[in-house]
Parts: sequence; C-alpha cells; structure tokens
Amino acid sequence: MRVNRILLSSALIVVALVVQVSVLARLHLPGAVPDLLLLTVLGLALVYGHVGGALVGFGAGLLADLAPPADHAAGRYALVLCVIGYLAGLVKPESGQVRSATGPMVVVVAAAVGSTLLYAGVGALVGDTAARHVGLGSLLFTAALYDLLLAPFVVPGVMALARRAENDPLADTGSTSSGGDISSGWLSGGTGLRIGGQRGGLKVKAARARMVRAGRIKGVKRL
Repeated sequence: MRVNRILLSSALIVVALVVQVSVLARLHLPGAVPDLLLLTVLGLALVYGHVGGALVGFGAGLLADLAPPADHAAGRYALVLCVIGYLAGLVKPESGQVRSATGPMVVVVAAAVGSTLLYAGVGALVGDTAARHVGLGSLLFTAALYDLLLAPFVVPGVMALARRAENDPLADTGSTSSGGDISSGWLSGGTGLRIGGQRGGLKVKAARARMVRAGRIKGVKRL
C-alpha cells in the first residue's frame, strides 16, 4: 500500500475505534453495537479495492482485538474484517462513480450480517457461545439496522477522504461540479459526470484563449 493510504487508513481506523469504544458502546442500545469500524473499512475498501480492503480490514480488526475492553481471542475480529474488506473491495465501482444508493446499502447490510455470522462462527469454533445466549437473530437484525442508519454519515465521507488522498481526478470532478465528492452520489443517485466532458470543456476554453491572444497580437501588428 502507498504511504498516503497507510497514513489515512491508520488515522481513520484509530478515530473510528475510539469513537466506537468510548461513545457507541456506552449507549447500551438493545442488541448489537453500531460498528463504526466496519463502516470505515467498507468505505476504504470501496476505493482501494479487494487487496487494500483486506489489508485495511486485517489491521483494523487486529487493533480492535488488542484494544481494551476486548474480551475475545486476538485475531478473531481481524479475520472477520479481513474477509469483509476483501469481499467489499470486489464490488468496487470500475468507473469510481456510485450512481445510486442501492449498491452501497446492500453492501452495508450484507457486511453487517456477514460479519456478525462470521464472528459468531469463529467464536463457536473456539468455544465462545455468547451469541447463543444473546440471540443470534436479534444480533443480526440490530446490527444491520444500526449500521444502515449510521452508514450515510460515515461511508461517503470516508470514500471522499480516500479519493482526495489519492489525488483522484474523480474527486476533483465531483467537488467542482456538484459541490461535493463523487462518492456522495450514493445518497443523491450519482452525478453521472465524466472526466471526458470536463477535458472537452478545458479544450474549448484553451482554444478560445488562443483566439483572443491571436486577435490581440494582430491588433498590435496593425498599429
């Protein structure tokens, strides 16, 4: 991974983990806890792809495994987020544009349900049966609900920061034409802008500038 990817991912993961442990975990909501760390990994994976998503997911999960008040075996959540980051990276938009909210919403719900099932499955293999006592059905429903409600405030912002850190021209296109990053299109249905159109506009402006300059030079010669 590039240095800017590592720095940005590390900063976002640390902030997400601190907020999740110090704020979200203390809300005592029924069922699951809103997984801000999972949403951060999803946002980065949708920009970096499957390899970057897997690496970011593994690092984020390992940090969560080691950070207090973790009460499970180290490496358990790292495996879960590594798999989730890899799978989320596979559905990265080829054009970089998110044209509708349906795709990201499906990804968030699938990731919330998949991470809960995978975490419970790995726990069952190592003898942790806490999910059975709490109720797996309740955990799945609340995890999907909380993450889906929180996702619009997290995923677009993470994607925007990741694109700007990569100096992605799509980020500049979205910011100059619609007042925000192109990743915010998953809420508004997408901007549908193309870089080719922007380049065409720049060519027209350059041609006009050359014509103006030529006119000025001719006027000087006539004098």
